[in-house]
Amino acid sequence: MTTSLFDTIKLGTHTLNNRIVMPPMTRSRATQPGDVANQMMASYYAQRASAGLIVSEGTQISPMGKGYAWTPGIYSEQQIAGWKKVTDAVHAKGGTMFAQLWHVGRVTHPDNINGEQPISSSAIKAENVKVFIDNGSDEPGFVDVVTPREMTQQDIDEVIQQFSQAALNAIAAGFDGIELHAANGYLINQFIDSESNQRSDKYGGSLTNRLRFLDEVVAAMVDAIGAERVGVRLAPLTTLNGTVDAKPEETYTAAAALLNKHNIVYLHIAEVDWDDAPETPKAFKQALRDAFKGVLIYAGRYKADSAQQAIDEGLADMIGFGRPFVANPDLPARLQHGYPLAEHDPNSLFGGGEKGLTDYPSYKA
Repeated sequence: MTTSLFDTIKLGTHTLNNRIVMPPMTRSRATQPGDVANQMMASYYAQRASAGLIVSEGTQISPMGKGYAWTPGIYSEQQIAGWKKVTDAVHAKGGTMFAQLWHVGRVTHPDNINGEQPISSSAIKAENVKVFIDNGSDEPGFVDVVTPREMTQQDIDEVIQQFSQAALNAIAAGFDGIELHAANGYLINQFIDSESNQRSDKYGGSLTNRLRFLDEVVAAMVDAIGAERVGVRLAPLTTLNGTVDAKPEETYTAAAALLNKHNIVYLHIAEVDWDDAPETPKAFKQALRDAFKGVLIYAGRYKADSAQQAIDEGLADMIGFGRPFVANPDLPARLQHGYPLAEHDPNSLFGGGEKGLTDYPSYKA
């Protein structure tokens, strides 16, 4: 079937082959020690290069930015070289790939950050949140997060600089652009949401103040690599990792308008995606569309028909399909031809080797 989901679309200087996005998904397969992207990851992403756009799994911008065992970084020369293998493999298959840049803030444990105390907008522990550490076996060990310390102005300046440098590192590693992870309860989100930010300085209190850190990080990255290579991911209605906002629709419509002023190339909205989750209200989606003029991506529980509808209604320009991409490396072809989708094995999502990463076959009629 030929539908607008398979139309080309301009993204900055790139013309993408379709409007299907492989969104960022943590797989925890980086080479140790050093958290380095590797050949196995290169094979995995290259198998999925028929996506219009691939966004890498979250890659930490500094040792302090790491939330989970075995996730890749993008701050060392070795890590940049590792990611170059990945981008070369994806480009060889005609794909376009952005790096998701990540600082987890309080969503970590000292075992993952060289024994340090995590940092956040405020010294508030995320309740009922666990992360996994390397417990010396192939199976991740899940532990509770700890109370972070409130970031000083010096910490904030340092992290902004790390995001800027990570953007430069991503371009050096061959990525076509970057996505700032400002969603799912991680550091930027900890500043945005009212319940996780109890600061009394210029980064807390009013909505303008809570959006200031996002504003300054995006400005620094746009300055470093150009607005046409910067995207941002937000999660307005999810309460993942303990971040909650009192007025999410007001907050995130304002965030979209702020990002529009930076002329970034896309805004990526993560919708709540557990099975009985509430739908994002259509009026809110329209408000985001009105506030942001660049490419708008949505991800969460979409099927071919609902993705098609979102694009046809003008609410979205591209749609991300997360877990379906795990078990279906040829997902765009399967969606286009109505082939059945394979199911992924949840036990092999995090850690391990090729099994459950690169061994899912393409569809054979």
